[in-house]
Amino acid sequence: MKKIIVIVLFLCGALIAAQAQTATQTVSLSLTDFIEMDFTATGTATGPTVTMNFNTVTDYVNGVTSSAQQLKVLSTRDFNVTVKTSSTNFTYTGTASPIPVMPVNGVLNAMVTANATGGTIAAPFTTFATLTSSNQNLITNGNNGGNQTFSVQYKATPGFAYPGGTYATTVVYTATQQ
Repeated sequence: MKKIIVIVLFLCGALIAAQAQTATQTVSLSLTDFIEMDFTATGTATGPTVTMNFNTVTDYVNGVTSSAQQLKVLSTRDFNVTVKTSSTNFTYTGTASPIPVMPVNGVLNAMVTANATGGTIAAPFTTFATLTSSNQNLITNGNNGGNQTFSVQYKATPGFAYPGGTYATTVVYTATQQ
């Protein structure tokens, strides 16, 4: 009797196994490298206007420092960040004639005040260093990730040689994957 039960159980198992089937499918992800950099204050690649007012003699003697401007890099690969100004001279808006020409170099400085990119602050931007219209390394070997931030402050020291008015330039940050 035990043999018959064992044979019946074996046949039932064989019938169930014969009815089971499997199917397979490959799932492929096609990822594209990307990099994006935004100002955290605006959530866009265009930061807020930084206005530095010179109202006292002390401002002219010591210069004026801006608040920190934070940028965020999102990148699928390690990256570098460079900085430059859009031109060699500030643009002028005012009533002075002839129109004064104020060079950016020697007047506008920048310093990295916070770095959470996993990279290195490039010399000389660990302290205030002059900006130029040529690309200068700002952050090197930043780590890939979705929230790599750094902050920059500006310091302007125009001296006493320029008449009143508004002097402006555009600072350009470029993040490049390695």
